[in-house]
Amino acid sequence: MTPIPTYQSMTDATADLCEVNMDASGPSSRSHRRLVIDEWQTLVRTITERSPLFIDGNSVSVPGTVAVARYGITARLSNDHHIRHRLQESVLFVAQRVSKGHSFYGVTTGFGGSANTRTRETEDLQSALLQMQHSGVLPLDHKDKVPESIFDSHLSNGDAYATLTIPDAWVRGTMLIRANSLARAHSAVQINTIEALFQLLNQDLIPVVPLRGSISASGDLCPLSYIAGVLEGNPDIKVWSGPRTAPRTVASRTIISAPTALDIAGIDPIVLGPKEGLALLNGTSLSASVAAMAIFEANNLTLLSQILTAMGVEALSGTSESFEDFISDSRPHRGQKESAQNIKNFLTGSKLCRTSVNDSQLSGVQRGLFQDRYPLRTSPQWIGPQLEDLLLAHEQILVELNSTTDNPIVDTVGERVYHGGNFQAMSVTSAMEKVRQTLQHIGKMLFAQCTELMQPSLSNGLPPNLAADDPSLSYSMKGVDINMASYVSELGFLANPVSNHVQCAEMSNQAINSLAFIAARYTHTAIDLLSLISSAYLYCLCQALDLRVRQIQFLSKLSSLLRAISFELFPLFSQSGIDKLHESIWILVVTSLDTAAIMDSSERFQHVMEHAQPAIIRTAIEEEVEVSIGALSKWVKLATARSLSLYRVTCDDYSKSPDATPFLGKASKKLYEFVRRDLGVPFHRGLSDHPTHRTPPELNNKHVEMKRTTGNRISVIYEALRSGRLYEVVIDCASGF
Repeated sequence: MTPIPTYQSMTDATADLCEVNMDASGPSSRSHRRLVIDEWQTLVRTITERSPLFIDGNSVSVPGTVAVARYGITARLSNDHHIRHRLQESVLFVAQRVSKGHSFYGVTTGFGGSANTRTRETEDLQSALLQMQHSGVLPLDHKDKVPESIFDSHLSNGDAYATLTIPDAWVRGTMLIRANSLARAHSAVQINTIEALFQLLNQDLIPVVPLRGSISASGDLCPLSYIAGVLEGNPDIKVWSGPRTAPRTVASRTIISAPTALDIAGIDPIVLGPKEGLALLNGTSLSASVAAMAIFEANNLTLLSQILTAMGVEALSGTSESFEDFISDSRPHRGQKESAQNIKNFLTGSKLCRTSVNDSQLSGVQRGLFQDRYPLRTSPQWIGPQLEDLLLAHEQILVELNSTTDNPIVDTVGERVYHGGNFQAMSVTSAMEKVRQTLQHIGKMLFAQCTELMQPSLSNGLPPNLAADDPSLSYSMKGVDINMASYVSELGFLANPVSNHVQCAEMSNQAINSLAFIAARYTHTAIDLLSLISSAYLYCLCQALDLRVRQIQFLSKLSSLLRAISFELFPLFSQSGIDKLHESIWILVVTSLDTAAIMDSSERFQHVMEHAQPAIIRTAIEEEVEVSIGALSKWVKLATARSLSLYRVTCDDYSKSPDATPFLGKASKKLYEFVRRDLGVPFHRGLSDHPTHRTPPELNNKHVEMKRTTGNRISVIYEALRSGRLYEVVIDCASGF
């Protein structure tokens, strides 16, 4: 495995990336696929090697933020002499200016709309700022509970910490980004204050921060004040402490006071110097941190959606023609071209998709619409703009991670203090609005594709609800279809902009504010929903691919069977006449099997063979061969019985050993194998798989040793997706071209 980059190589790489980002061709010369692969590999390398990140104010990346926030990677202030010297210079510069009687906002003045006041009590002013912002609502300690009442025995509507506090990972990321911003030496913060942030972070002593209360105007003031409150040792500020024996939860963690946390970390309470309190609070670090984690997952989900679309093409017997280069070259939007190329490559080696709209290789019969419906055919045109938006959103967030978002800011070289508004986090809001819109568009597309799978009239003959047995008693994926409608509806609601709900705040001083943190929060909820949609769709796709392969196996045997019956019952036909007769019969049989998919098998085959009679009569007339009514009736009876028997045997055999891989494209094969073999999620055999239903002994197989609900099977996929295990397969699929 490639070693983690050194501090110098990380700095050089960031400089190179900045040059790329400013290229006239667009936000980044990298494709979206390449960006996702690079960032995933960086994350894996970082969490595997466990080396600390060295922070210099310029080289924090999106995967680096994720590694620290979610995987416990440590971070330290760079030992670079120039960085530390600039930090000391900025602190000294402000102290000297204050001692000479100069006035600075937030150092000798009040805050916001109260900046018309003046004071020389600079340390007390910083404490007053924290006091003002420690206004968030948090769960109470037992000793702080209100007096007992009859309502104490109620069942809560939700967990108080989940409802009222920011997740640990988000706070960890915030501490990293705030320290990185302060390390730029524009904020006049002491080195020991920055290093104290890292000490708390690296010992996993994470402040309990209120979830609501930030409008991300002058930065995320209220949430960041709780981090600053820990540094000053405020006994009423709480900290999460203890080992994480339950992954991804705080179940094993305990809450301690800030002084106790400082004692554990070996940190003396910090008396905030001139501007230090303001510098800690006044910034976009919370919004940027949460946005970085959101863009990372959104990028992964969007790459996954293109593989799922390729699987959808195969499951629906669609065509790869929609993804040909000529189509995208004639309308050369960058994102459309990339998406088409991705999907086309994912389909490499598939025996299920057609190469053109005129190709009927699977059954020898042209079925359904001449072209694929829009959810498949126009998927590059649908996905393409989302890739472009994600690349721009990623650039906006990457810049924000390595920016000074304080006010005022210090230029020690030019010996000036600048008063401005870098704390206004609208760049983060802009990025998150784009990401949520992207997630909604992707979710809608996947749902539309999945809807086609469920309906025989749209799916080229797949059974209704993807039921492997008779549809009168099996509704396999119908509940999943309803679930997905719910997910997509909520996702659509969340796609609405947050930024048009801005309210005038703080004595009309903050009359415009970005709401970036709120936008980032809801983006994570949208990620949850698209993850549910993707997991459910992947489950349905694996089922559909199995059913499609089972159908192909049956049709290949049925063709020979019907030819043999015709040869047996109509001896007066010549060999060429039998060929012509079989061709006429086969066209009607295949199309009738599709339209009759809503029927139980016994009724279905009777219906299909009866509807094949006109083909026999017409061919007999054309060939001038006499066919009796008795022979015709016997053909229907024999064809029905033998076809039904063949169908049941084929279904039983496939249920015992389902395997669609010989027919799948390279990407579908990998995801299918991951679901079926690695995760142990089996082919759904219908009603017999219901946990309380008796399974006939002949249908038992190694894949269904214990029955589970449909929701349980999808939950296994969802857990693999959210943990990152599934993305290892996605990256593998996307890395081969």
